[in-house]
Amino acid sequence: MKRILIILLILSAISSIGQDKNKQNKDTTMKFNELTEFEKSVIESKGTERPYTGIYYKNNEPGTYLCKKCNAPLYRSTDKFDAHCGWPSFDDEIPGAVKRTTDIDGMRTEITCAKCGAHLGHVFVGEGLTAKNTRHCVNSISLNFIPDSKK
Repeated sequence: MKRILIILLILSAISSIGQDKNKQNKDTTMKFNELTEFEKSVIESKGTERPYTGIYYKNNEPGTYLCKKCNAPLYRSTDKFDAHCGWPSFDDEIPGAVKRTTDIDGMRTEITCAKCGAHLGHVFVGEGLTAKNTRHCVNSISLNFIPDSKK
């Protein structure tokens, strides 16, 4: 019994070393944009910007919204709508770009960048605001915008 326990401890240690090495390799190969302290508080610490203050809340220009941390394309301007909530709202994301998880409060659904895990905001379903019946409520500070004219 003692030998089995020792073998299991050794295997567990070897497994965790491999996982740490894989994590380090992933972290060092992915390049991220430098973030301000406020951007970090929202994107990395899951904060929220004040409503009606974000630069993209009223933006109606055609283009693509990218993750501020890793530049992954997240949303198209054709899916943006005014939900009168104070944050940019989208009723669809670029397929595979956004990950949904139950928020720490257990009541809301958090949305994060599928590529780097940056906090974007929350998604709400069933409000009836658009035909798709979905509202991605996104912090402007979590986004960059590339106008179609610059593509």
